[in-house]
Amino acid sequence: MAKQVRVAFVGSGGIATEAHLPSLKEIDGVEIVALCDAQKERAEAACQQFGGRPYVDHRGMLDGEEIDALFVCLPPDAHTDAELMAAAKGIHLFVEKPVVLSMEKGRGIAEAIEKAGIISSVGYQLRYTPVADAARAFLADRAVALVAGNRWGGIPGGPEHWWRVMERSGGMLHEMATHHVDFIRYLVGDVTRVCARYSLNVLKNVENLTVPDAQVMAMELKNGATGYFSTSCALTKGGGWSSTDVILRDMMLRMTFSEIQVVPEGAAEIKLPPPGMNIQQAFIHAIHTGDRSVIRSDYFDALKTAEVTLGANRSAVTGKPVEMELV
Repeated sequence: MAKQVRVAFVGSGGIATEAHLPSLKEIDGVEIVALCDAQKERAEAACQQFGGRPYVDHRGMLDGEEIDALFVCLPPDAHTDAELMAAAKGIHLFVEKPVVLSMEKGRGIAEAIEKAGIISSVGYQLRYTPVADAARAFLADRAVALVAGNRWGGIPGGPEHWWRVMERSGGMLHEMATHHVDFIRYLVGDVTRVCARYSLNVLKNVENLTVPDAQVMAMELKNGATGYFSTSCALTKGGGWSSTDVILRDMMLRMTFSEIQVVPEGAAEIKLPPPGMNIQQAFIHAIHTGDRSVIRSDYFDALKTAEVTLGANRSAVTGKPVEMELV
């Protein structure tokens, strides 16, 4: 068996216990050593299920434990200094999306990661799907005219949920639809300019809601293509939808995250490959072997996705287009 990778978490609810910890428990060479959460009971419950020692203070955990890899699974506004502390200690980092609410802070973390030489990965698991593999290969040598994406749904949680507050979550485009925007970047290429318009029109009376109920972002891409993305959280009774469409010459790809279709039928053929490593397996593999090629979104690349959606937020406020600086 390979040497154990000692893993700790900051944030032990939600995505941590629903996805990351169960997957890590299935990987040889992983030891869960500590789980930290602001809610002591949640940390203790997660430790009972997955192992490790519970903490409520991530600084004490990082100072007191021998840790090889840290998963940061926090709401956007709860990111404080865990990434910087981990980098300074040479601890590899897995950070959940979106990585920041401030590009200044994100650049500082990216610089610390680069200086430390640690491995980083960000939770854009859609890049590891067979649809992403097939579509990226198909589009690699083809010119794209238009990419169009939508993510329509409702509002998570109750009146006190952090997601409802724009200053805490960054809104649906930045917090939820970041997966879709990143998926577009992965398949079609970097975004160079955005222009956005938002509204809060039909959910004005929802308690504690300051995020827009509709967001539309126009994009210019580095390869010359044009795109747009729309979001809405107005479907509070269910019935949501998400999709990504890519228009090429004489055909288009229609995609969900599990299926891909060429229209018109017979214009081209795309077959989905078998699944490869999932995002947790790839991160641990990179730590065991030093092979970073299996990481499909490191921190710096994920910061480019954050720049797009934060740029859209700024454009919606100023009414002016915003240029991307990291491209």
